[in-house]
Amino acid sequence: MRPSETNRSGEPAEAEGEAPSSGAGPGSPAWELLLPAASAPARARGRSLQAALREAVRAGRLAPGTRLPSSRDLAADLGVSRGLITEAYEQLTAEGYLRSGRGAGTWVGGAVRAARPRARDLAPRPPGARADFVPGTPDLSLFPRAAWAAAQRGVLAELPHHDLGYPDPRGLPRLRTALAELLARRRGVVADPERILVVSGVAQATTLLGFALHARGMTSVGAENPGSPQHDALYAAAGVTTVPMPLDDEGLAIGPLRDTPVRSVVVTPAHQFPTGIAYSARRRAELLDWARSVDGFVLEDDYDGDFRYDRAPVGALQGLDPERVAYAGSVSKSLAPGLRLGWLLVPEALADEVIERKRTMDLGHPTLDQALFARFVERGDYDRQLRRCQRAYRERRDTLVAALEEHFPGSAVSGIAAGLHVIATLPRRYGPEKHFLARVADAGVTVRPLRDYAHETADIAAGEDVRLVLGYAHLSPARIRAGVRLMAEAFRG
Repeated sequence: MRPSETNRSGEPAEAEGEAPSSGAGPGSPAWELLLPAASAPARARGRSLQAALREAVRAGRLAPGTRLPSSRDLAADLGVSRGLITEAYEQLTAEGYLRSGRGAGTWVGGAVRAARPRARDLAPRPPGARADFVPGTPDLSLFPRAAWAAAQRGVLAELPHHDLGYPDPRGLPRLRTALAELLARRRGVVADPERILVVSGVAQATTLLGFALHARGMTSVGAENPGSPQHDALYAAAGVTTVPMPLDDEGLAIGPLRDTPVRSVVVTPAHQFPTGIAYSARRRAELLDWARSVDGFVLEDDYDGDFRYDRAPVGALQGLDPERVAYAGSVSKSLAPGLRLGWLLVPEALADEVIERKRTMDLGHPTLDQALFARFVERGDYDRQLRRCQRAYRERRDTLVAALEEHFPGSAVSGIAAGLHVIATLPRRYGPEKHFLARVADAGVTVRPLRDYAHETADIAAGEDVRLVLGYAHLSPARIRAGVRLMAEAFRG
């Protein structure tokens, strides 16, 4: 094409059939909005094309820097005369919507600030306080990026092509086998790989169990009180109502449980959330005896069972009776909750219903994520990560206990030395609780009282004691000390 062969707008007069070198082609969806204008009555067609093209630039459907098709190609695609397109290009170039250069084509200009819609981020975020002791979050900076990246490279190099198809809804056999060995070794479970499901965290495991119970006619389930607030909403999504069950010093109280019609109960026996107690051996046996007597199930949420600092962790309840206990866990506290990766071991009586629900819910967990985590477990990287987290969290718990003793003399920390939070009871001179919470909030410190995790039936707010659930895993020792000092200064102020 000779340099002199350009149209009046300076756009190259491309040869027939020659496509633009970049930008959206004539057949691109970006040009579909011009089709109604191209069908307008002949007298209004030119103005309609100009208006439609102008609006496309304003709305951001044609982004600044996008190269437009030649007038010949666009006219052919829309079924209009080339003159109408050339005139529209010239008019919008004069107005500043487009720009052109001799021999360089026509482009969307950068003068227009398009109103581009932006996606909102609804993910829960820290409140931006000077100190945040809200429980439930691990230290995400401990995520093993280098080891994870190495595992990812290895998986991409070795994964067979057929493994990228629709997976077994239970999960890749390789990962289920690795999980069976890991959970038997670390948590003492009876782990048959054929009854392990890979799920999107304990949240999905809970919902799947809720559907399975509902299918068996169980429309209510007992839940610890105080306990995790998520259980209520997750079971409700499956049409199952949670019935609050009180606790005593050994775990969920058996007497009140026997007085209810429920035949299943959800518990956190290794480290009860939020009270921090571990179920006694006697209470574990009583709970299983109850489940057998009502032909029911115990639903075990082992949310931080790996993190015990004063001794080896107590084994999972599931190991005592795998046909009465459904066991769920995840990597949300050991790696990161954003991975959405967990596991569910189901009794044989619930297996078929749970597997079918998993199939219809999402057709199985993402294959690459499963293969990556399987390799991570097989090579010992997950054990190393757990040891790393245990060292860090034990130090932070010790730091928090020492800071409370220094700044709040007479305070008491209850529960076992485990997990990612403590229950701190401050003496009555720091109360009443609502006044203490108001003062520390004004000082920029975010804390949660124990009563926030209880149903109204739980008698935990009596008296003037201040009872706090303090998360520490996501805070450095220096920030823990500074946060406790801020609370003390707020009270004195």
